[in-house]
Amino acid sequence: MRTKYLIVGNSAGGIGAVEAIRQVDKEGLLTIVSDEPYPAYSRPLISKYLTGERSLEGILFRPTDFYGQNDIVFVPNRKVTLIELGHQIVQLEGGDRITWERLLLAVGGKPIVPRMRGDGRRGIFTFTTLDDAKATDVFLDNAKKAVVIGGGLIGISVTEALVKRGVDVTVVEMKETILNTIMDQQASLMAEEVLRQEGVEIITGHTVAEISGGDRVEGVILDNGDAIACDLVLVAIGVSPRSELAVDAGIEVNRGIVVDRHMATNRPNVYACGDVAEAYDFVYEQNRLTPIWPIAYIGGRIAGYNMAGVETEYPGGTAMNSLNYFGTNITSAGMATPPDDESYEVISKQKDSMYQKVILKDDFIVGMVFVGNIEKSGIFFGLMRDRVNVGSFKQMLLMEDFGLAFLPRAIWQEGLVPSPELILERVIPIEAEEETFAGE
Repeated sequence: MRTKYLIVGNSAGGIGAVEAIRQVDKEGLLTIVSDEPYPAYSRPLISKYLTGERSLEGILFRPTDFYGQNDIVFVPNRKVTLIELGHQIVQLEGGDRITWERLLLAVGGKPIVPRMRGDGRRGIFTFTTLDDAKATDVFLDNAKKAVVIGGGLIGISVTEALVKRGVDVTVVEMKETILNTIMDQQASLMAEEVLRQEGVEIITGHTVAEISGGDRVEGVILDNGDAIACDLVLVAIGVSPRSELAVDAGIEVNRGIVVDRHMATNRPNVYACGDVAEAYDFVYEQNRLTPIWPIAYIGGRIAGYNMAGVETEYPGGTAMNSLNYFGTNITSAGMATPPDDESYEVISKQKDSMYQKVILKDDFIVGMVFVGNIEKSGIFFGLMRDRVNVGSFKQMLLMEDFGLAFLPRAIWQEGLVPSPELILERVIPIEAEEETFAGE
């Protein structure tokens, strides 16, 4: 089989690339290979599938006729086992081969599963794919108590789903606070209190050393010897880039596949995006892994345009998350905790269940954390992304009535910010109902 465009991966990045390519090239043969049997679905919504709030159709990322409408050859439920760059061929599980002219690796990440004694027992699951949610769903018929290993985005998401299904949950987090990669200590403690009010037990500063039981899970033993009875274990520590294919092919890999500002790798006609790619972060001003859904989609679009011959530069992304746990809205972007450096300035405000924090460096916003009242978080993200110097009005940032009208008109006239209306149009929507983790 021959194709002009070959996309390995059928999630946010791959779909973003397809849509960009088809804007430019309506006829070039386009093929998507996926190791899952489903049409593209929104991974951040698999927790809603587990609770029964969404059906499969309710979590689809695009309509089922998307592939036909865009003249895509869709190859589901097949793994790519080898990339031969010299001949521009990929080999699929089963022996089939596809020859390509331009290749995009949007293969995402794989769950991190630490080695634990007893890890072969029934009742141990990860939670990054729809099949994970389906397997967990079946097991819940005979499960009353669960241990979730990992207090990050995926761990807390599945915790909420399990609580809604009537399961008692204990979260075990190795670090001192949950959600520590996207929040500072104060915001994390507020999130912990919300979970505890819902009956969730949270254990921090420890890990699971052993999973006990016979054929199936009966409990876990922590690194300090404490035992917790349970009949279900969810491993939700995080994901690591699925970069093995790239490594074997001789594509440059650091923590992930290294790409330039065009989402191109160091090999001709080979691109990468999403959780597997190290792309430019405009806050840290260097390439970093940013495994979140919107960044995967944007990176895919940039790759798609360049694959189709329209030179397009990736403006850079950064960590940004929006979530709602048990009715509490949380958003964060960029740095949650600044380095110990005098060039950083922190402005914060807390009142009851509301917490707002903005981090500045040389009068530019480089991070923010909002808990409770998140209405203005889109404005702050726009100011951060567009590199607007806020020095002249930084003391007003967290005032209750702060808004776009507070921005000095000189900023608009100088072109540093197009206009209040355009800022709002360009800001990536932050939807409290849908988390933004798990880009691929």
